[in-house]
Amino acid sequence: MKILAIESSCDDTGAAVVEDGRTVLSNVVASQVPEHVLYGGVVPEIASRRHCENISQVCQKALDDAGLSLKEIDAIAVTYAPGLIGALLVGVNFAKGLSYSTGLPLIPVHHLRSHVASNYLSAPDLKPPFLALIVSGGHTHLVEVRDYTEYRVIGQTRDDAAGEAMDKAARLLGLPYPGGLNMDKTCSGGNPKAYHFPMPHVDGSNYDFSFSGMKTAAINLIHNAEQKGETISVPDFGASFMHSVVKLLVKKTGMALRATGAKQLVIAGGVSANSVLRKEMLALCKKNRVKLFMPELRYCGDNAAMVGAQGYYEYLAGNVADRKLNAIASMDIDKK
Repeated sequence: MKILAIESSCDDTGAAVVEDGRTVLSNVVASQVPEHVLYGGVVPEIASRRHCENISQVCQKALDDAGLSLKEIDAIAVTYAPGLIGALLVGVNFAKGLSYSTGLPLIPVHHLRSHVASNYLSAPDLKPPFLALIVSGGHTHLVEVRDYTEYRVIGQTRDDAAGEAMDKAARLLGLPYPGGLNMDKTCSGGNPKAYHFPMPHVDGSNYDFSFSGMKTAAINLIHNAEQKGETISVPDFGASFMHSVVKLLVKKTGMALRATGAKQLVIAGGVSANSVLRKEMLALCKKNRVKLFMPELRYCGDNAAMVGAQGYYEYLAGNVADRKLNAIASMDIDKK
């Protein structure tokens, strides 16, 4: 089954052709990073306008790269939730138009589910059940994946996401957008013990996260240093902050592994590309004798190939939409 998949949840316009949920025939991404760098982050209105400009040609290139025409496609999958509402609407409405004009089934795909599915593209032998840690700029979740379309949220952030905290700390250090990525590149060789950040605890929930305290501590450290005329070491500060965030992620994930008895761990989302996180998760899984799956770096960020991967399993489960499909800005991964 060949699926044309569309992704437009944030600032990347993506289209891909994926066969049977595992084989990528094409994967095209039109990135807006060079433009949003000017503003230090994503400007939703600009992102939506660029999606409108890019989506038609991106979808055509995905078909051309796969050597296929629309007549040879079996279904259309699209990210419909969660994300920037204006950006989502562009992808959803374009996909609905294609579905209506071609008669092809329309498959709605949850953005976080597709991030988990990015691992299916890199590991053909990966099958549920497994524990998934989803870490990105907007989300931090621990999820028990019982089947391809059956999820149970074990824990999630109560405030900031891990990626958002890294982005804010990077901006404080004067690093360009995307902050987390540039922090990893610039600070990976720094001293991770040079600066201290608090390790938050969420009362009443062993598996929930909180990163707002770390972000506040970073702001205070930098402001105090400025007031005293002291110089902050960017590599050391960045390394210390990254290791603190990762330490919390590893701690909670380890607790969830032991509680669930999971034998497989998947990490997904944009922050899954972070070198410190990948290294520490390997160590955690080795210690607990758990098999670790990580997406290839090209599938860590937002892309349509992962949408096509999850779209295949949504289709098999009967999750097909009609022309009433709408974009939704916020939706839990375990909702349908």
